Amino acid sequence: MGLNHLGVILDGNRRFAKRLMLNPEKGHEWGYKKIKELFQWCKEEKIYELTLYTFSLENFNRPKKEFDYLMKLFIKAFKELKEDANVKDMKVNFIGRIIQFPKEVQNAMQELMEFTKNNSPFKVNFAMAYSGRAEIVDATKRIIKKIKNKELKEEEINEHTFAKNLYLNSEPDLIIRTSESRLSGFLTYQSTYSELEFLPDKLWPEFSKEDFTNCIKKFYIRQRRFGI
Repeated sequence: MGLNHLGVILDGNRRFAKRLMLNPEKGHEWGYKKIKELFQWCKEEKIYELTLYTFSLENFNRPKKEFDYLMKLFIKAFKELKEDANVKDMKVNFIGRIIQFPKEVQNAMQELMEFTKNNSPFKVNFAMAYSGRAEIVDATKRIIKKIKNKELKEEEINEHTFAKNLYLNSEPDLIIRTSESRLSGFLTYQSTYSELEFLPDKLWPEFSKEDFTNCIKKFYIRQRRFGI
């Protein structure tokens, strides 16, 4: 089976900046530049869907100075991506409780989604204000609402209908995480059969094309088993 959908947990921006004795904000700038490199690497490998764990629900507890900087960086990045030639064949989507972001950030997200909605064949999903547990809770609420509105019958609820009510109805073949060796709630439902590659000694801004290629090579030599 091929590698069609890649998930990446982007971790280590702040620690990378701290290592260089710089403000955390600088680490986030480098992290953003690395994401743009990743877009190109995925295209070269014919990976048609990419889901990035960009900002968790817990990240709203960041220090105010860092949080405010990140919001400005998000707005700047999403506006830049509209003009980026690399994105002309990429549909951009945002998954999570994005309503929790400041209105200006939400507007930048909506504009980018609208601008790229007809792009193909590649797709990138930014998981923002995201939590795997929250996604499952929100999917359950959607199903309850549909039952109340008589749009869905209780006996019609199964794994297929549940997945359709998640933020993302797509399962990653491979998930890569830098700087740690856990999923931290990333695509909790969808990652059941995902292959995992952890790089605990590598921070996201220093993730290289060689690291990326090695992860892809390891994926292709594995014998994937869907079951016991």
